[in-house]
Amino acid sequence: MLIKKRVIVVGGGLAGLIAACQLAKNGHLVQLFEKKQYPFHRVCGEYVSNEVLDFLKRENLFPETAHFPSISKFEFSDTKGNTVSMDLDLGGFGISRFLLDDFLANQAILLGVELLQNKPVENINFNSGVFEVITQDQGTYEAEFVIAAHGKRSKLDKVLNRPFIEKRSPYIGVKYHIRTDASKETVALHNFKAGYCGLNAIEEEKFNLCYLGSRDELRKYGSIPEMEAQTLFKNPRLKEIFNSSDFLFEKPEVINEINFEFKRPVENHVLMAGDAAGLITPLCGNGMAMAIHSGKLAAEAIHRFDSREEVEKNYQRNWNMNFSRRLRVGRVVQRLFGSESASSFARFLLSDFPAIGKVIMKNTHGTPI
Repeated sequence: MLIKKRVIVVGGGLAGLIAACQLAKNGHLVQLFEKKQYPFHRVCGEYVSNEVLDFLKRENLFPETAHFPSISKFEFSDTKGNTVSMDLDLGGFGISRFLLDDFLANQAILLGVELLQNKPVENINFNSGVFEVITQDQGTYEAEFVIAAHGKRSKLDKVLNRPFIEKRSPYIGVKYHIRTDASKETVALHNFKAGYCGLNAIEEEKFNLCYLGSRDELRKYGSIPEMEAQTLFKNPRLKEIFNSSDFLFEKPEVINEINFEFKRPVENHVLMAGDAAGLITPLCGNGMAMAIHSGKLAAEAIHRFDSREEVEKNYQRNWNMNFSRRLRVGRVVQRLFGSESASSFARFLLSDFPAIGKVIMKNTHGTPI
């Protein structure tokens, strides 16, 4: 006999939405809190590994009505613009967060999730086996389980006393949607001083251009356009892309303090999912798939087990088994990017020893779920 559990999901990104959908589908009572109003853009690479495609289609969580480019190749350029290409073993597809998150939010509502938008969560308390979730407008909500999928970095992390929040990060993320003349079947990674830029096709003949840059470089040059001109444009491939493309946003989407420090998947009895549990370096191109998978794992743990101890133990074990190695490899591999010498060495390795590239991909991606 199913025991209906009350679950609150904090954060309506991919991990939170997937968890909410799966729990509601299995008969549980789910409230999902999202601080913004759908649809909206997020700073994200917008390339999804095919390891989650069958799962999304199987669970009716994939927007079949639109066409999404299939991506099967990888292109890399060092800071001087020298390039190398290789095939992707598993491949993936391109889709914007604007479209995918909105689709999943509507699916969640259809499945019975109570979706509370424009509701930032200020605090999560746990006492006598019950969670108390407090929103910015002083609303108080109770649940037996909480999944925190609030993203890379939040005031909530500070309230929960998570250790990583005390460490400042040197990174910023910047994102555009553009129209450009580039291969729709290729995800590209172009290096520049202190960062790297990804480019891949998404729906409606558009491309997502998203880069990880340096907070110090932005401070040095005073504005994003000047920083781009003085750093990104030193790579001829990036200069060509920026100068020949049609930029579709009035201004870029920007986030600060992108942190790749170690995080725990369970803290204060809260199941952390998506970037809240651990952020893989963007160069690995696998963050969206990992968020989807982690949301699935969190929902399964709550659905399958009755005791809190079993839920937490199962989720932590499965999270570590699926993601901890990928995050470690990503942090190591990142050292090969973002400088002239390191990126030139990485291009040499990929060009002369392609098997190394295959090993990196294998160790930063999972198998189909």
